[in-house]
Formats: sequence, structure tokens, C-alpha cells
Amino acid sequence: MLTVHHLENSRSQRILWLLEELGADYEIKRYGRDKVTSLAPPELRAIHPLGKSPVITDGDATIAESGAIIEYLLAKFDTGTLLPSHETPEHRAYIYWLHYAEGTFAPLMLLSVILARIESAPMPFFLKPVAKGIAGKVRDNFLDANVKRNLDFMESELQHSTWFCGDHLTGADIQMSFAVEAAEVRTDLEDNYPRLAAFLERVRARPAYKRALDKGGHYELMGINKN
Repeated sequence: MLTVHHLENSRSQRILWLLEELGADYEIKRYGRDKVTSLAPPELRAIHPLGKSPVITDGDATIAESGAIIEYLLAKFDTGTLLPSHETPEHRAYIYWLHYAEGTFAPLMLLSVILARIESAPMPFFLKPVAKGIAGKVRDNFLDANVKRNLDFMESELQHSTWFCGDHLTGADIQMSFAVEAAEVRTDLEDNYPRLAAFLERVRARPAYKRALDKGGHYELMGINKN
């Protein structure tokens, strides 16, 4: 039986969604985050040495990394609905967005979280202005402009089609859902990026997405409750 090792409030939620879209049989093994650090528990290292989520097991196979998991599951279960035909513009877009989500955009969101934690971390009072000054410089000189450039790019791409790879949902959209949800925490999408906001509305309206939430349990990404 295929098992999703599901860490609460994590990227593994979109793997549940993918499996629901595919109609595949699977089971869920749940893991809670540390109440103080929010890190994954050490039990996940018994499944994969890095102790991260998502990770799936399927017989003797253990697959980590969202993109690799999506490729594995589509190769095994897809019947032509979520994977565009090879050598088409849609397939080239699929490959791009599948890698863009974690390779380009996710590091920017991670940096945003790190800077926020630096600014709010307990420290001697005389160090707080220094920490906030350094974080502010990084944000002003690098982060904000790059986030805006990427959000503008994603928004412009959605003017051409309903989904990122055309007019049909693909595995790349499932990969991108976490990226856009992360952006939603940081930015008012409805006012500034209406196409990205509409993308999330379409995602959340899908029955398979709702079933995945029901099965995955409480889902709160960086402070936004998805239940």
C-alpha cells in the first residue's frame, strides 16, 4: 500500500490532493510538529534521512521531494488527465512550473519567514535594532523586489490560460498551489494579483482538494487556516 508520511501544515497536503485527483488508493501516516520549534519530529528520519515532508513509501520505494513525488505518482497512476502530452507547449510549461515552484519561488518565501523570525526573536535589547536593521536591508535591497517580480510574472502568465499549463489542471498546478498559498500569506492577492487569487479559488473549489483537506486534517500555512 502506498503511504503518505503526512506532516501537519506542510507541503505534503498537496500530495494528498494529487492522490485524490488521481483516485489512487493510499494510506496516511500522520506526524505532528514540535510545539516549540515547529520542526518535524525525529520519527520522520526513520523514513528518510533528512526527516522532511513530504515523503511517500510504496513497497520498497521511498520517494522524497514534492516534484519527484509528483512525477512518480503521475507515471504510476495518471491516465492522461494531469500530465500533458510530451513534445507539446503544455508539457514544456508543465516541466517549467513543476521546477519553478520549489527552485525559484519557495526560497524567497523561506527567506521572508527567516527575516520575520530574526526580527521577532528574543535577544538583548541593544541587539534588536541591529537585527531589525540587517533584516530590513535584506528585505529592502533584495527580497521585496524579487518577490514582486515573481508575483508579477506569475500573474501575467495566468492571463493566457485558466491554469499554469493551459486550460486543464496538471500536476504542475498542484505543485504551484503551495507557492501561491505562501504568497497569499505575504501579499493581498485579491487587490494586487487577482488572477492568482482566482487560481486559488479554483483550486479550493475542486472536490478532490476538499477531500484531501478532510483526510489530511487541520491545515494552517504560515498562519492561514485552510479548514
